[in-house]
Amino acid sequence: MNAFRSLYRSFLILFAVVVVSIVTLVHFTASKIVAEQSRAQQQSISPAISLIVDQLLKPLHVSQTLAEAKELKDLMKNPEVDEKTVFEMLRRLELEFDMEFFIASDLTRMQYNSNGTKLALVEGKVDWYFRYKEWQQDAIADIGQWEDPNFYIDLKVYDDKKFVGFFGISKSLDSFVDIFAQYKALHGYDFIFVDQDDNIALSSDPELIVNKTVFTTLQSLEWYEGLSSERIAKGSLNNALVSINGKDALIAEVKVDPFGWTMYLLTPLQARQTEISRSFIVSVVTLLVIIFALFFLIYHLLYHFKKDMQKNFQTDPLTRLPNRNKVELRYAEMLDKKQSVGLILIDIDHFKTVNDTHGHNAGDQVLRQIAKLLQNQLRDGDVVGRWGGEEFVLLLPDTTADQAFEVAQKLRENLAKMTASTGSISLQVTASFGVSHTDTERALTDLLGYADDALYQAKRDGRNMVKMQLAKAA
Repeated sequence: MNAFRSLYRSFLILFAVVVVSIVTLVHFTASKIVAEQSRAQQQSISPAISLIVDQLLKPLHVSQTLAEAKELKDLMKNPEVDEKTVFEMLRRLELEFDMEFFIASDLTRMQYNSNGTKLALVEGKVDWYFRYKEWQQDAIADIGQWEDPNFYIDLKVYDDKKFVGFFGISKSLDSFVDIFAQYKALHGYDFIFVDQDDNIALSSDPELIVNKTVFTTLQSLEWYEGLSSERIAKGSLNNALVSINGKDALIAEVKVDPFGWTMYLLTPLQARQTEISRSFIVSVVTLLVIIFALFFLIYHLLYHFKKDMQKNFQTDPLTRLPNRNKVELRYAEMLDKKQSVGLILIDIDHFKTVNDTHGHNAGDQVLRQIAKLLQNQLRDGDVVGRWGGEEFVLLLPDTTADQAFEVAQKLRENLAKMTASTGSISLQVTASFGVSHTDTERALTDLLGYADDALYQAKRDGRNMVKMQLAKAA
């Protein structure tokens, strides 16, 4: 009996020792994992902070300091800008700080660049200036100039609380590629900068950097798609464990508050750390599989819904023609294929009279019939879109300037012969045409500017005619 009691007590003591040993081992292992992950995160975040400071905050602070200079404000508040002095100052700053600078004057509505170029700030053509002017924040970071995408820091400049324009810096995205490659080679991690709309603005992966006008979104990345819905719902990816090309990585999230951006660092985990970490998530694998399956199903439903939404977003609801967004995308595709492009801008003559006399419903019916006529007379591959109001735009790939002019003449004649019916009345309508052409890579806004000038010349000369203005050689 005593032996049994001794054996029973020994088993209890041994069980207690095993339990204590397991608990101690688990605690030690968990502590080690936390320490290793914290160290890895610290090793990745420290150089990342340095990167943010050197590449984003330093240019911001430099431009903020210069924006307060009396010399700059005196130049910007003067309605008669001395362009020579402006360019000399910008060039001096570029040489001193090894960065490109610009001034966008509100009084002259001109942008002056340190490379000696200038740009008229015309509403409807230079979108960023008028959009950011209305924003509350005084410092904005964005990506623009699609022929050679640049990173911009735009700072509002005030004189006695009166807004006088923007001052800032611009850096070609190509200049970031080498710097990012060096950081990746030295520290072994990937990183991406995401703006307020979850567009990837900057990245250590050159394939993710914006090309033309097309951004890669955070949601389109393969590793992001593999996250659980619970993780996404939290709104923060800090310390999330993801798989990239078959290798596990830990995400660290850093807010870039001056711009409202977020930087995500993806730090590869060591093989031993990965195995230890996996041993602690075995118990939830089944649950994660179910959640991922649901997420996968929801993702595909949202994907098809998104495609439908994108299709509607790129179509004018009245005429069912491509809208501005679609026209811009198709133009970019033509440039990618190295195609020459003829552009025709069409404005219906005296269309306001139609609306005022017969009502907007009658005007809408006329626009639909004109849209149908334009569609029926174009080749496969040509693009006709509604540019806005009573304006239409045509893109003619692989077309010479003379051919584009002939197409415009034919359309003008056929439109003048067409009788538009509103159900109760019949109307004769005419239109004025502006033609331009490019056989080199050129911004759509530039090509539209030439066509717009030609269009207004047609209006001044009596309407119902075609005028052409060719783009100047680059």
